[in-house]
Amino acid sequence: MATIYIDNVPYEVKPGKNLLEACLTLGINLPYFCWHPAMGSVGACRQCAVKVFKDEDDTKGRLIMSCMEPVRDNIRLSVDEPEAKEFREHVIEWLMTNHPHDCAVCDEGGSCHLQDMTVMTGHNYRRYEYKKRTYQNQYLGPFLNHEMNRCIQCYRCVRFYKDYAGGHDLDVFAAHNHVYFGRHENGVLENEFSGNLAEVCPTGVFTDKTLKQHYTRKWDLTMAPSVCQHCSLGCNISAGERYGSLRQITSRYNGEVNGYFICDRGRFGYEFVNSPARIRKALVRTHLPEAVTKDVALQEIWGELRQARIIGIGSPRASLESNFALKALVGEENFHVGESENDHDLVDLSLKILQDTPARVISMREAESADAVFILGEDLTNTAPMLALFVRQSVRQKPLEQVVQASIPLWQDAAARELVQDQTGPLFIASIAATKLDEVATAICHASPDAIARLGFSVASLISQQSPAVLHLLEEEQAMAHQISQALLAAKKPLIISGCSSGSEAVLKAAANIAAALAEKNGGTGIMLTVPECNSLGLAMLGGHKLESAFEAIQNNYADAVIILENNLYRVADKSVVENFLAKAKQVIVLDHLHQATTDKATIVLPAGTFAEADGTLVNNEGRAQRFYQVYPNPEDIQESWRWLIQIGKALRNPSLTNWENLDDITAALAEADQQFKGLEAVAPPAGFRIAGQKIPRESHRYSGRTAMLANHNVSEPKPPEDPDAPLSFTMEGYRGQPPSSIIPFFWSPGWNSMQSVHKYQEEVGGHLRHGDPGVRLINQPGASFHYYAEVPEDFKPLHHHLFLVPLYHIFGSEELSIISPGIAERAPDPYVAICTEDARAFQLEAGKVLEFAVNKQIFRLPVKINDDITKGTAGLPLGLPGVPYEEIPAWAQIFKQETTWKHQPQIIS
Repeated sequence: MATIYIDNVPYEVKPGKNLLEACLTLGINLPYFCWHPAMGSVGACRQCAVKVFKDEDDTKGRLIMSCMEPVRDNIRLSVDEPEAKEFREHVIEWLMTNHPHDCAVCDEGGSCHLQDMTVMTGHNYRRYEYKKRTYQNQYLGPFLNHEMNRCIQCYRCVRFYKDYAGGHDLDVFAAHNHVYFGRHENGVLENEFSGNLAEVCPTGVFTDKTLKQHYTRKWDLTMAPSVCQHCSLGCNISAGERYGSLRQITSRYNGEVNGYFICDRGRFGYEFVNSPARIRKALVRTHLPEAVTKDVALQEIWGELRQARIIGIGSPRASLESNFALKALVGEENFHVGESENDHDLVDLSLKILQDTPARVISMREAESADAVFILGEDLTNTAPMLALFVRQSVRQKPLEQVVQASIPLWQDAAARELVQDQTGPLFIASIAATKLDEVATAICHASPDAIARLGFSVASLISQQSPAVLHLLEEEQAMAHQISQALLAAKKPLIISGCSSGSEAVLKAAANIAAALAEKNGGTGIMLTVPECNSLGLAMLGGHKLESAFEAIQNNYADAVIILENNLYRVADKSVVENFLAKAKQVIVLDHLHQATTDKATIVLPAGTFAEADGTLVNNEGRAQRFYQVYPNPEDIQESWRWLIQIGKALRNPSLTNWENLDDITAALAEADQQFKGLEAVAPPAGFRIAGQKIPRESHRYSGRTAMLANHNVSEPKPPEDPDAPLSFTMEGYRGQPPSSIIPFFWSPGWNSMQSVHKYQEEVGGHLRHGDPGVRLINQPGASFHYYAEVPEDFKPLHHHLFLVPLYHIFGSEELSIISPGIAERAPDPYVAICTEDARAFQLEAGKVLEFAVNKQIFRLPVKINDDITKGTAGLPLGLPGVPYEEIPAWAQIFKQETTWKHQPQIIS
């Protein structure tokens, strides 16, 4: 530790930081703009000036920028020295000379870092009387609004977009006092993390366009801590509501998971909550009118199910509590996971690897510090976007060793980047097609899943003789395997990343072998596996029978009723099989929040709450259980799926559910029933948790209009709704201090009204949150029972008149819920099938022409997209895209005729 003196008061601080970080960690308010804890210092804004003195006898001192000055033992500085304060006041006045002062109409008004810093520096009177320079704003796509006149030239936007996120289409133009931040022309921002500009920008230059479409002041949002639903990484978010609709998603800092950022799918994919396709009333499609009350629906279910033999189908996008409640209702022998057969096997294998591997199952934030990475079978930008962002930072670790040797602090971002230039550390990618990370990779391999697995097994065998050798590798494959193995062995923190996206168990097993082989020699070896959905791993831990056995139970008359939990079976099984299953079942009860193909065939539909209207727990890809909380009271008859299931259980007098009343009861029962979930109660405080006898408010103390919002119904203010499942209130009344990290609804501190206030909640700037980061790891580490996998696949060989279908994914379009958001739908590609040029010639095809092919009993007609990264003899099918029917792939497709034009929507014939 180092001792520094701030205004003659001694403090103990960590060395290696800069003075701005030290001051903020100590709770001393010091204004800044260009510095960001994730991106370091460049000294562009000159706003964080302090006086530094030689010793205690020095009374004159000198002005320095605190973000550019390292902490040194016995350094003396002053934040409150009059000359330093006057300098900071002048700087903010200069920065504001061209600002339009449009706080009243600016989306950031009241939640603006510029406002906070202006007040903090004492600049309260505008003296500039001359003409201001103005800019023309740009169209930047469906996610962000652009208002360049508010810019103060802090350079944060281009530093994040270009340097941190790897974007290429946002830049800085001109010079001096006419700097412009934008694209070279109007157009959609291409980077998948562009939405972070709305939080990175300290003014209102880049703002959330989706919030603007149903605008409200940010302090008037009811907010709750939540977890992103759109992939398996479990990024932490804060969800904001007003007038009964979800209006904004912002990142919620977690020092172990997503840090300061989230991807655009997580930020802008929330509009399904407000969709016209929402199920808002219980529907009974028998002898009653369709829409019925909650009580009538439960009575009808009791009448239909009291003598029925019931099976349940769970869901990887439903909470642990909802899946467990269904399992308890129907019995363990009748509970089936609602996943495709391939996904079920892949996720189960992933769980086994994570439990058995001797390597460390690392958190997502730790991936940033890996100094050699090997990715097998994953296009991370499209399947696990935030992990891709952290891998992009990991390639800097090796070059940054030069920066340390040159005695340059790592937080001196401009100097560090100038020294290393475009150098990157070891990153190897073996994927089905090109990925966005290829541009920073050391070596890449685009191949079929079997070829990727063979490369992985070869790398493992070069590291450890216990791993099986691979025969008949090509010379270039042997060379690449040797290059990868040597780089991984030389690394201090090697990381192996794989997952379920390739559809191949062999790829997962190869990744497991590499991680185990490395762990024999290096205890710092890490492994990360991605899984398909937000609670895929939790569902695998919960256990259940395959979906096919549910179909068989109905077809063979072992059961006659089914309860389907938050699942569209048409996305996970063959259409004809699902049709037969739903037609044969006497009663089909579906709990979901959106009308979809499965709810259309249900006899009874119950309106389930989305993540914004429900409480629950998800388990992410690393086995971290995290709680999401209801943002606003349930509208109409909507309620949590687990609450519906409890009520059904009580109506049927099921003893397993009789004593359950709230979320805590289910969580405690799950932790008691299954040792895998021991410690689940520690994920978040119980519903009875209070601080000084008070709940935690979901609304800021500036919240307004509660009475006026309902004045059209009654001028008397109604009693606020109560939440029996969480220690959070639906009002602005409650404890105003800092709650435990898992129940922080929003970040706010006196004088820090914007997202920049997060440092007030951290143990140290950029570090962990006080009381620890949210979440509890449920997978014990390291494993002690790993055995090397020996099933090396044969080399892939094309088949005449056939193509081997392999899965492709799109961050915008492949995921079931986010595609309902208009902005996401606008960014999604049209349906297609991707083949290489050589195959296109063989089948006499050109780009845009229609290829007709059959898989099993299904015939597809899709337009061709030429992609020479696709291996000869294979074809890429973009899973999940609207218009691309479900099929279990990888699988062989038989090629039929080729049409010259695409006259119709994609077709499927059973």
